[in-house]
Amino acid sequence: MDKHEGRDAGTIRLDDPWYDALAVGWGEGAEPSPPQPAPAGRPAASASDIYLEVQRSAAFQEVRSRYRRFVVPATAGFFLWYVAYVVAATAAPGLMARPVLGAVNVAMLAGLGQFLSTFLLTWAYARHARLRRDRAALDLRWTVFEQERGQERSRARRAGR
Repeated sequence: MDKHEGRDAGTIRLDDPWYDALAVGWGEGAEPSPPQPAPAGRPAASASDIYLEVQRSAAFQEVRSRYRRFVVPATAGFFLWYVAYVVAATAAPGLMARPVLGAVNVAMLAGLGQFLSTFLLTWAYARHARLRRDRAALDLRWTVFEQERGQERSRARRAGR
């Protein structure tokens, strides 16, 4: 999205791929228009057709695959770490009560480790998304946006005849 200066500073540009034109006016009683036939008798691609085409694309599958390759092991690892903490706290109270440094014991360090691991996992997820998925996802969003915009232009041309 480009920065605007002057009077229009802070306004949303309609060619912004993150601007959801379908959500604008949603729930205000507007009926969706039926798909218009395309030239040569073939039906025009609807927005759902465009999204299904993108969903089937190799680029989309790669983004989803990158997401799963990070999230599934990270979720499993964090869940196991959490369960290990709970099981150790209930099954091995002697171990958890062992002092480490003054009044600080193993249970306290493990509990603080839960918070630390949450923050580290959040940071790792954001970094992974930024480095491995965001650019590809934005490219897909632009592809959908351009296809929808082309579809709107062809509808406008047909309506202007």
